[in-house]
Amino acid sequence: QVQFVESGGGLVQPGGSLRLSCAASGSVLSIYSMGWYRQLPGKQREWVAVLHTNGNTNYLDSVKGRFTISRDNAKNTVYLQMNSLKPEDTAVYYCNTVYYSLNTYRPRYDYWGQGTQVTVSS
Repeated sequence: QVQFVESGGGLVQPGGSLRLSCAASGSVLSIYSMGWYRQLPGKQREWVAVLHTNGNTNYLDSVKGRFTISRDNAKNTVYLQMNSLKPEDTAVYYCNTVYYSLNTYRPRYDYWGQGTQVTVSS
């Protein structure tokens, strides 16, 4: 069973930065494209950033230029560097595999970690 363990969240002021980490079990990172998702209060989970197996990336328009996704296959870890954070980035962030279907990115697995809370507030 695939497992994801997210960490690195916290409380940060607007304009600040955080680096999220996601440790994945097995060799998921070396096989599949990976993504970061977030769930804002009262809303459905949405994809935020995607790192394809060929190294290409995609970002939600609202985070382009501020967030960067990367991975370290040797450590089975995927990262999300978040800069210039805004209050509207406040959410629980998750990682998972990703594939493209019906005009959006979706997780291959319906297994989710506990997520990591990011709160952007002054």
